[in-house]
Amino acid sequence: MAVERLHIQKRFSEIAISGNLVHLAGQLASDLTLDIKGQTQQTLDYIDQFLADAGTDKSHILSVMIFVKDIEVNYAPMNEVWDAWVSDIDALPRTCIEANMNKSEILVEMTVVAVKP
Repeated sequence: MAVERLHIQKRFSEIAISGNLVHLAGQLASDLTLDIKGQTQQTLDYIDQFLADAGTDKSHILSVMIFVKDIEVNYAPMNEVWDAWVSDIDALPRTCIEANMNKSEILVEMTVVAVKP
């Protein structure tokens, strides 16, 4: 089965589509001066944009992996933004773990697997 790649960068593509399966690369905020709520919102905005580019939306997400820099500090405020983002759809399967980020300013990163309707 063929793989279509969108938003190709030097080392990776933001989106890979095979059949009706959509994978998003790890998404994070572009403005790393934002606090956890701001970075979470910007990350979710990018996810919405890339899902639309792939022909789908958040209601078709199969799973989300959430990586937070400091789960003790960032989990609750990240969830405030997350809960607002998913308030209009059924609960999504997700995993949330603490992770060392490749830049100290990154507070949250998310990977997504979805399907095209």
